[in-house]
Amino acid sequence: MKKTIILIIVFLLLLTFSVLEADQPQIDVITVDGVINPVTADFITASIERATGDKAECLIIRLDTPGGLVDSTRLIIKGIMASKIPIVVFVSPSGARAASAGVFITLGSHVAVMAPSTNIGAAHPVTIDGGGDKDSVMGEKIENDLAAYIRTIANKTGRNAEWAEKAVRESVSITEQKALEEKIIDFIAKDMDDLIAKLDKRKIITAAGEKVIKAKNARVNHIEMTTPQKFFKVITDPNIAYLLMMIGMAGIFFELKSPGLIFPGIVGVISLILAFYALQTLPINYAGLFLILFAVLLFITELYVPSYGLLTTGGIISLVLGSMMLIDTPYPFLKVSLNVILPAALSIAAIFFFLVGAIVRAHSKKTTTGKEGLIGTTGSAETDIKKTGTVMVHGELWNAVSDEEINEKEKVKITGINGLLLKVEKLK
Repeated sequence: MKKTIILIIVFLLLLTFSVLEADQPQIDVITVDGVINPVTADFITASIERATGDKAECLIIRLDTPGGLVDSTRLIIKGIMASKIPIVVFVSPSGARAASAGVFITLGSHVAVMAPSTNIGAAHPVTIDGGGDKDSVMGEKIENDLAAYIRTIANKTGRNAEWAEKAVRESVSITEQKALEEKIIDFIAKDMDDLIAKLDKRKIITAAGEKVIKAKNARVNHIEMTTPQKFFKVITDPNIAYLLMMIGMAGIFFELKSPGLIFPGIVGVISLILAFYALQTLPINYAGLFLILFAVLLFITELYVPSYGLLTTGGIISLVLGSMMLIDTPYPFLKVSLNVILPAALSIAAIFFFLVGAIVRAHSKKTTTGKEGLIGTTGSAETDIKKTGTVMVHGELWNAVSDEEINEKEKVKITGINGLLLKVEKLK
C-alpha cells in the first residue's frame, strides 16, 4: 500500500513538473558575427522559422557585423518583416558594431537594442558585383535605392528615417547613447539577462498581430548553426575561398601533367567547385579573375613550350596582380589578405620553377636509351670494314658502314644510324 502511494506521489510530481515546463515561456537566441552573406541569411531565416515552430516568445539576434551584401540583407529583412513572433536585434557584446548591412537589420527588427560601448552606422552595403562607387552613375543609382529602402524600413518600424538615410549617403556612425537619443534603438541593455528583463510585457506588432512578450522566468534556448552552415560559412571567407581556388588549380595542373594520378584531379575539381561557390557570394573583379586564369595558362604552356622560366615568371606576376585585384571592394574584411596572397604565389612559383628546372635538365641531358642512345658510343669491329661490315656494340652485332677502312678488332665510334644500319668511324 505504501509503495502504491509513493508511486502515485512521484507520478503527480512528474506530471506537475511537465505542466510547469510546458507553460514556461521560451526565448530563442542566435549569434551572428562576421560578414552578412547568403550563409548568414539562410541561418537567420531558418532560425526565425524554427523559433516560430517552437512557439518562442521572441527570437533574439546577437549581432556583431562589419557589413555585408545587399541581396543577403534584403532576404533577412523580408524574413523579419514576415515573422509572426517578435525579432529582437541586440548589438553586443561591448565593443561590437552594427555597420553597413547591420544597420538595415537593426532598423528592421521589432525591438532594437545595443550594449554599452557599441556603435551603429556607415550603412553602405556591398553588392555582389562590387558596385557602390559614388563617382559612377551605377553607384549613384545603388545609393539612391538603398537610401529609399532604409527610409522605408525606418518608417515601418517607427525609427528615425532622417538619420537612417544619412547612414547610407554620408556613412555616419554613432554610439549606443546617441542611437538612443536619435530614436534608432529602443533601449540599452548591459547583458542578456538585462535585455530579457526589459523585454518582459513589451507589446510588439508582428505580421500575426499584437504580441506581448512574456520574458519573466523564460527558458533561453540557444540555436546554433548546422554543420553544413558552419562549413559554408568558413569557406565563404575570402582568404579560404582564394586558397581553395589555388589548391583547385594546382590539383588540375598536376592531373594534366601526370594523367592517371586521379587523386590530384579529384581534389582539384572539388576545391574549384567550393571556391566558385564562395566567390559567387563576393564582389569579384573579373579583370583580376582573368589575370589569374592567364597565369594558369602561362604555367601550363611552360610545360609544353619550355621558355627557361620566362613564361613561369610572367605567370607569377600575373597571379599576384590578379589575386590583389580579385575582390573589388573598399572594405578590408572582404578582401584577400596580402599575407595569404604572397605565400600562395611563392608556393606556386616554387612548384613551377622546380618543374621547369626538371624540364630543362631533361632537355639538356644526353639520350641514353633507344637508337638515339647509340650515337656517340663505342664498339669494336667484328670484321674488316671496307665500305660495309659488322660491329659489336653493347654486346649486340650490328651491320655498319664506314667511309674509311677499318680492320677487325679495331675500336669504332658510332656517328649515325639509319634504320638498323650503323655509320661508324675509327675511334681517335
